[in-house]
Amino acid sequence: MNNILRTVVFSIFTYLGALVLARMIGKKLISQMNFFDFVVAITFGSLTADIAVGLGKSANNIIALLTFSGMVILLDILHVKSFRARKALMSEPMTLISKGTIIEENMKHTRMTVNELMAMLREKNAFSIADVEFAILENDGHLSVLPKADKHPLTPSDMNLAATSKGLTKDIIIDGRLIRENLQDSQVSEDWLVRQLKAQEIHSIEDVFYAGLDEAKILYVSKRNLNEIEKHGKYGIE
Repeated sequence: MNNILRTVVFSIFTYLGALVLARMIGKKLISQMNFFDFVVAITFGSLTADIAVGLGKSANNIIALLTFSGMVILLDILHVKSFRARKALMSEPMTLISKGTIIEENMKHTRMTVNELMAMLREKNAFSIADVEFAILENDGHLSVLPKADKHPLTPSDMNLAATSKGLTKDIIIDGRLIRENLQDSQVSEDWLVRQLKAQEIHSIEDVFYAGLDEAKILYVSKRNLNEIEKHGKYGIE
């Protein structure tokens, strides 16, 4: 029992201490994680776990965690103050596509395949390399994409038109179940919803996989396909 109680107490204090240290290190660790931040997170978690379960000498682990956290803070300050240190710690963004052409040398340097690049482009709504002016792999692993000038989506400001915001879309139906609190918050009745569904030839809420309603009272509906059997490769890309 003493060992169990000791572990519980150590875990509580370690958890609270880790929260304080993580707050000092900053939110960047989870919001914009790069390779350096990944190593920091793994080491931070390992030291915290060792302290919690009392592996080895807890005092030494606590000193190691405090020293490690201090080093992270000092390196972050150095990262802000020194451009050379920033390049050494963070490396540089890498251009993977330039004017619709893949930079093969940079692809090899980042050890990225064409399939992986295409997947990242699709996440940016770019489904053809020919439509991309530049694609840059950022330090945090995200891909920044600049479409070619003639592929930019036309915006209301381009046509000198006033735009109306649709606001936040609220989940109304999920997997055939009605989210009543969201329906009430949208200030529409269930009867109104049923009429909207019937207008789309949907006669039961249970037949809806997802439905969302924006502030302009526009309803998006995706029907359930319980009886449809997907054929191999039906939705495939390769």
